[in-house]
Amino acid sequence: MMAVCNVSLQIIPLVPEEQVYPTVDRVIELIRSSGVNYTVGPMETTMEGELDRLLEIVKEAQQLCLEARAQRVLSVVKIDYSPRGVTIDEKVGKYRDRA
Repeated sequence: MMAVCNVSLQIIPLVPEEQVYPTVDRVIELIRSSGVNYTVGPMETTMEGELDRLLEIVKEAQQLCLEARAQRVLSVVKIDYSPRGVTIDEKVGKYRDRA
């Protein structure tokens, strides 16, 4: 079993402008339904889990955009991996309770 890591995904589907947010919403729903821990940000969504599973979700997100008739899909993927594990909470937990 691999250590828990973080993968951030920024996905930009090349669809008509009025379809961008609905398509991104479908990707976020895909991530939510996967069962992994995740945090949605204004520019990307960060997931937490085993690297192989998170990369599988990234691949599924690309396919989902193509099914939404994207002519092309631009994605930025960031991976934070450590053999001891990396969690979202250790990075931003201290900021969550601030108003």
